[in-house]
Amino acid sequence: MTTELAKPTPAQLRWQDLELGLFCHFGINTFYDQEWGHGTEDPKRFHPTAFDATQWVKAAKDAGFRYLILTAKHHDGFCLWPTATTDHSVKASPWKDGRGDVVREVADACAEAGILFGIYLSPWDRHASCYPDKEAYDEFYCRQLTELLTGYGPLVEVWFDGAGSEGREYDWGRIMSLVTKHQPEAMVFNLGRPTIRWVGNEDGVAPYPCWNTAETAKVSMFTKDMLTWLPDTPGWVPAECDVPIRELHWFWHPDDEHSLKSLDRLIDIYYRSVGHGTNLLLNISPDDRGLLPDPDVKRLLELSGEMRRRFSNPIGETSGTGETVSLEWKQAETFDHVVIMEEIAEGERIREYTLEARVDGKWVRLATGSAIGHKKIDRVGPVHADGLRLRVMSSVGTPLIRRLGCYATGSGR
Repeated sequence: MTTELAKPTPAQLRWQDLELGLFCHFGINTFYDQEWGHGTEDPKRFHPTAFDATQWVKAAKDAGFRYLILTAKHHDGFCLWPTATTDHSVKASPWKDGRGDVVREVADACAEAGILFGIYLSPWDRHASCYPDKEAYDEFYCRQLTELLTGYGPLVEVWFDGAGSEGREYDWGRIMSLVTKHQPEAMVFNLGRPTIRWVGNEDGVAPYPCWNTAETAKVSMFTKDMLTWLPDTPGWVPAECDVPIRELHWFWHPDDEHSLKSLDRLIDIYYRSVGHGTNLLLNISPDDRGLLPDPDVKRLLELSGEMRRRFSNPIGETSGTGETVSLEWKQAETFDHVVIMEEIAEGERIREYTLEARVDGKWVRLATGSAIGHKKIDRVGPVHADGLRLRVMSSVGTPLIRRLGCYATGSGR
């Protein structure tokens, strides 16, 4: 008897191959030195004097990040585009004499650079007077969402944040119908009928194993409640790990460089997100000039440089089908990392595996694991061997290995 496995859509497969996304929290909070606005902020405070979306996107591209998500509206209700739904937006600010559109400029910069663009639109709105009226606010929110879905080109992701909406019911059937109509290829984050899910923390790390199938996820950091997804939510719902590059701060704050995460910390996050089969969404906040701060960009490039150093030149790599996939060398090689990828287009088949190295003619166990999924990175060494093999101990159907590779990084375990 064959077990029917959940499988990703082509759009989900493309998204999982992106692996790295840049999150940009920018808005009225940037000018108030705060994380959550109250909805009473004065739009006239929004005035980024050196705003340059191309600088944001260049940093993402130089670092090898493949997509960028912008907070088009955070919980304070301030909109970064000139929406027709409210005056609480950039059109009431002095920036570009009220004729500016942050979403437009970021979308255009992404398109020019070949970076995929996505939007964050907070369901919770602390400014909208109609928020207490469920039907009125559902209409208001759907109008905002439609503007974003139809006005800024193709979107890679629509990010629905559950914070502040604990216990609140929105018209997710209607909301999802808009996404399906206008942006059918976009990933939907965590709410309604998601095609990707929140990993459950803001640390940027995934538990291990982190399977690609799920039936629910946490609403937010502020409750233990689990979401009720729409009945036709797919079984394949891979995770995304979001984390700010500055400790606990999603928005920019002055004199806050001390909170910038160390390179070692970010490397560990990479291993425990991308290396556990998820996507990593790393937040860098533009400052009140409208630019990504130099120390943050420098740290981002340090991270990408180190990952390229470690994983750009495999000692060997192969692919294969079946319970054993192996690499061999005429002379022994020293390596300390092994990267495995499943052919997840056919589902997540592997349930248990062992990595072994041939050392002086004998096979020695290096690591064991359960989930492989999109990618599993094992730190194994250093080991000096003339062979490496992956043995699948348990699977549902024939194991399909998209890639098995090993690397000498000099970083050890």
